[in-house]
Amino acid sequence: MISAFLNTVKIPELRRRILFTLAIVVIVRLGAAITTPGVNQAVLQEWFRSTADQQGGVAALFNLFSGGALENCAIFSLGIMPYISASIMLQLLTAVIPQLGRLAREDGGRQKIMQYTRYATVLLCIFQGYLLAISFQHPEAYHTVLGGIPDTIRKLGIPLVDDQGWTFRIVTVISLTTGTLFLMWLGDQITERGIGNGISLIITVGIVARLPAALAQAWKTFVPSSAGTGESQVNPAILVLMVAFLFLVIAAVIAITQGVRKISVQYAKRVVGRKMYGGQSTFMPLKVNYAGVMPIIFAWALMLFPTTIVGFLFPTSRIAKQITEALATGWLHYLLLAAMIFFFSYFWVATQFQPSQIADDLKKHGGYIPGVRPGKPTSDFLDFTMTRLTFVGAVFLTLIAVLPSLLSQGLHVPQITAQFFGGTSLLIIVGVMLDTMRQVETHLIQRHYDGFLRKGRIRGRAFDSRAAYNRGEAVAHGTLIWLYVAIAILVISGVAIAAFYNH
Repeated sequence: MISAFLNTVKIPELRRRILFTLAIVVIVRLGAAITTPGVNQAVLQEWFRSTADQQGGVAALFNLFSGGALENCAIFSLGIMPYISASIMLQLLTAVIPQLGRLAREDGGRQKIMQYTRYATVLLCIFQGYLLAISFQHPEAYHTVLGGIPDTIRKLGIPLVDDQGWTFRIVTVISLTTGTLFLMWLGDQITERGIGNGISLIITVGIVARLPAALAQAWKTFVPSSAGTGESQVNPAILVLMVAFLFLVIAAVIAITQGVRKISVQYAKRVVGRKMYGGQSTFMPLKVNYAGVMPIIFAWALMLFPTTIVGFLFPTSRIAKQITEALATGWLHYLLLAAMIFFFSYFWVATQFQPSQIADDLKKHGGYIPGVRPGKPTSDFLDFTMTRLTFVGAVFLTLIAVLPSLLSQGLHVPQITAQFFGGTSLLIIVGVMLDTMRQVETHLIQRHYDGFLRKGRIRGRAFDSRAAYNRGEAVAHGTLIWLYVAIAILVISGVAIAAFYNH
């Protein structure tokens, strides 16, 4: 694997793509530090440090996906999420509106759908930017987004925004909208000239950028300060268990993300002239987590949107506050979240996976599943198999989605730290990293270099197992496992010794 990373600099095109991607990442991080005119970022930073990152909420979630830009009230505060929301809406509308479905299948229809997506992104940016601007001007009235920030303002003695007029609102909306559109353009440039999917990579960079703050918050929580009382808020032994648990969660996410059910497919022999075609055997991979991270994104969007709207429409209503609190925490929150994840998992599979079309294509090309008759029986078999796989994937997504909240409330782990133990952030990081490694591996193998694995490619790409790469002696699988175990033991032991020593 180390040699594969070294080989990336030997290929001029791949080296150019990687350097271009790194340059765009630097620009994205610079934009997350440029403050929108008229906002005192010291107030927001103190509020996030003392309240939002500890308790979570709407603002903490937005700050996570924007890579800390909201904490600085930067021009990239909205992040790329308005574009993601617009893409999701257009995909759903394409599945339920026949006119859009026909347009998507026509020549040039996808470009038209993409154009509609960009228009919807601009509208969402204007709407969200305006709501953010008035919440900055009147933080005491809109407690849903910036709950507790009036106490921070009184503590520091400086206002969050000096200008209470329309000038600040217009400037803020223009700045935030322009920032999101610029991020969209940067994402397109990465996809075209860099490595990996640009939009997904920007989201991943924003999430990973919050990792140092999460580690610092975890250290303050579990390890006592010498200047303080000398006692940690939580037993340091829990930190050691959490580190081991983090490796377990990441391994489970990778296993489920890469897991497939292989459906054997046989192709009948055909004689065309003097040549015989077909007669080969292959398999059809059906992913366990076919919907990916989309059900969690849909569920969180539906959970957060009503909470935000109710808070803005009825800022002083006691009933509205009770509704927002019920949707934010408690058994009702978990029940609704799990129900929506299951619903959107099956909804996504129903709209994206077409067993009838797959069965017709197999029959047309002379393929069949052994033991299943071609045509409708094949379609029913695929539908039944995918339904069972979707149930397993939905259970997995539900556990991953509620895991950060359970850690935060049960073990008093800071919310910013708990986000990296599951939820949308971990799934996005794992998925994007695997996809980027596959693209890099493709460039390496096309130029006759070994990939990241000596005896094959990263799972998820079709390859012929008989075409082995015998240009080096591969380490035995058992040796690698024991090596990883030894490294994990050393890391956990070092953390445990440091934690107990400071305790």
